[in-house]
Amino acid sequence: MPRIAGVDIPGNKRIVVALTYIYGVGKVISKEVLDSLQIDENIRAKDLPEDTISALGSHLGKKYMIEGQLRRHESQNISRLKNILCYRGLRHRQGLPARGQRTKTNARTRKGRKKTVAGKKSVKDMHG
Repeated sequence: MPRIAGVDIPGNKRIVVALTYIYGVGKVISKEVLDSLQIDENIRAKDLPEDTISALGSHLGKKYMIEGQLRRHESQNISRLKNILCYRGLRHRQGLPARGQRTKTNARTRKGRKKTVAGKKSVKDMHG
């Protein structure tokens, strides 16, 4: 398994797909990087020479924000929204969707598992 930007990328996959295992690198960026370094997209990651792997890593690190740097940047953006108390920041604080989705149904990813609330007691039960 070759290691690029602190991530073990799968050696048995084509390099264009293997690069997408790095946080912040999708198909488009993967193709751009391989084109700029004149590396064949169809070669397997394990078949790349060591110097090519290091060239890939340094190119990605210089030109794009990936892995830890990108995660830090995103968390700073979210904490800034929380600190200025804007609507999006409040939604992040409450753990609810921040982009206008409905929450009466759905939104389970943000809200977590259902917390069942006991139903109302009827009048008969109270006197019986």
